[in-house]
Amino acid sequence: MRRLHRRAVVRELLAGRGEDLLVVAGLGAPAWDITAAGDHALNFPMWGAMGGAAMIGLGLALAQPKKKVLVVTGDGEMLMGIGSLATIAVMKPRNLAVVVLDNERYGETGMQETHTGHGVDLAGMAKAAGFAATMKVAAAAQVGRLRRAIHAGKGPLFAQVKVDPEKLPLVLPPREGSYLKNRFRIALLGPDAVHDE
Repeated sequence: MRRLHRRAVVRELLAGRGEDLLVVAGLGAPAWDITAAGDHALNFPMWGAMGGAAMIGLGLALAQPKKKVLVVTGDGEMLMGIGSLATIAVMKPRNLAVVVLDNERYGETGMQETHTGHGVDLAGMAKAAGFAATMKVAAAAQVGRLRRAIHAGKGPLFAQVKVDPEKLPLVLPPREGSYLKNRFRIALLGPDAVHDE
């Protein structure tokens, strides 16, 4: 089966994003993908925190209800943090979208198959949890619809995007956690958000 190219999908989702879209990227390839689309001060790529991207996105969405929050993560991480779907559905943040780039692989540990390759339906799980909107994206023509849905702010939105399990060159974001945190806080809240001790 022919699948989408993950970096093309992410590039389209982030095109013309402006300052109103906060982006959290899960560990590994999603972080490389958002960086390949253009490093941005309002990107928060995860380093060493597998399973936490959706919940960090939820916290941001609740704290910043006037901003759109996009979580870009992988199927392996989403499976690890599957309970987050229930919490997000209960909290009902209209400004949160979770996009899972589903290559049916654990890319960071050797490309072992994940359960989505054996029929586990992440979008179906999100729908059953109570997400306002869910989508399965498997064709390039559907990516524009997903982008519009992210910016519409009628979430929580969950999208499972089937992508090719291709190995791509790394495009690494900055590695220093405190730098990423401070950069993000300053871009979002202004220079007084970070104080030197």
